Amino acid sequence: MKKLILDLDTGVDDALAISYALGSPEVELIGITGTYGNVQVEQGVRNSLAITDLLGHPEVKVYQGLPHASTKDSFAVGEVSAFIHGQNGIGEVTIPDSKREPETEPAVDFIIDAAKTYGKDLIYVPTGPMTNIAAALRKAPEIKDQLGGIVLMGGALTICGNVNAWTEANISQDPEAADYLFRSGAQTTMIGLDVTLQTLLAYKDTQRWRDLGTKAGAFLADMTDYYIKAYETTDPLRGGCGLHDPLAVGVAVDPTLVTTLPINMKVDVEGPTRGRTIGDNDRLSDSVKTANVAVGVDVERFLNELMTRITALAQQAD
Repeated sequence: MKKLILDLDTGVDDALAISYALGSPEVELIGITGTYGNVQVEQGVRNSLAITDLLGHPEVKVYQGLPHASTKDSFAVGEVSAFIHGQNGIGEVTIPDSKREPETEPAVDFIIDAAKTYGKDLIYVPTGPMTNIAAALRKAPEIKDQLGGIVLMGGALTICGNVNAWTEANISQDPEAADYLFRSGAQTTMIGLDVTLQTLLAYKDTQRWRDLGTKAGAFLADMTDYYIKAYETTDPLRGGCGLHDPLAVGVAVDPTLVTTLPINMKVDVEGPTRGRTIGDNDRLSDSVKTANVAVGVDVERFLNELMTRITALAQQAD
């Protein structure tokens, strides 16, 4: 059975990613590592603990990661992030705080230890900034060959970014970390805006969760409705909310959900295009490609998998 680590800045779509992972019998979620982005790292860790409790999986351990980008001394949540995810990251929905505390082992050390313990059975899924995995690779570069793979949510290769014309939000938080990951030699699959913005959830879908009559179903519906409503303001022609982080988990479970382009990637870290994810000219002809970039997605199959798995989980959680 595959083992998963989710590296999350736990906002709304991160919560859905947790739900997808817990609803997937093919994988075991062995831990969540916290990062910053949608919220401060402390809030994200709190959310992850509370959500795993609510969904009936208090066995999932949560580790606090690095609180800011590798090139900065602090982090502040952006106004857009707060608007889209709410001040608390989960659509202003209130759920009980967990009685558990995060693990004392730092997230970076947990990632390294897990890679050495599980090897090729371990898939690491970062859906926020790449700060934690870059730090782990710097500290223990050998894990690039030990991990079973890294499926990241971030970037945009064939379409515009969502921060500016060339930059996606997760990459924008720490371009140096993402560039280090792409150049490290680790095998990565990039699930970018190219595919995530094709996968949309609408109010009719969240109503299925509300109709379950469970606390978990009500939480997922209320939280996601907040997200959809934010999309109505920020991206009114989309027709729903993008399933960014859940798609990354979906691909970690079943890689056939997407079609990919093998290419060696880099991130621009200087100049006017800072934060751009693009092919690396210097490694264009290398026979070994260390990244696969998703350029197509089986939307219908993914949405069916997401709704089936999360609905069953929410029904059983109470």
